[in-house]
Amino acid sequence: MADVIELLEHDHREVEEMFAEYERATDPQEKRTIVDRIIIELVRHSEAEEQAVYPLIRTHIENGDSIIEHEIDEHSQAERLMNDLDGMDPTDPQFGVLMQQLMTAIKDHVAEEENVVFPQFRDAVSPEELDKLGTTVQALKKILPTHPHPMSPDHPPFNALLSPGAALVDRVRDMLTGRAKQ
Repeated sequence: MADVIELLEHDHREVEEMFAEYERATDPQEKRTIVDRIIIELVRHSEAEEQAVYPLIRTHIENGDSIIEHEIDEHSQAERLMNDLDGMDPTDPQFGVLMQQLMTAIKDHVAEEENVVFPQFRDAVSPEELDKLGTTVQALKKILPTHPHPMSPDHPPFNALLSPGAALVDRVRDMLTGRAKQ
């Protein structure tokens, strides 16, 4: 079992691979399928961070409050882009524009987390806590929403309280539409 930082960095690599796959794709329906997979992964990843990881970063590293507020703001911006992309026709000219904006935003966010936030967090928290948090995040990702919900709360405890209902609705919606699953 990977510790939480290893797990989150693995998620980052998976999304980067999906971005590359999207850029290689030429068929609009293939692009739509890839974007659906990207959205699923990013939503689960950011929700897990906001519910389980960010509260600890907030209290364990210097300037944790301001760092996490910045991280949540970046998540919110990405969520608005994903919301616009969610269900958009892949032949719409805005589809490619929004995808480029999302890829840029996520790449910048990942670089900041991996180069600034995660190293400080690793120094501040025991390996045992990081392992335990990795297990928590892995379990959470199985039950979190699969679509962006930009109007939902981003801060505890309300994000954790509303997330199960949104996840259930998302999974029913995915089942009815045949949307990409992970």
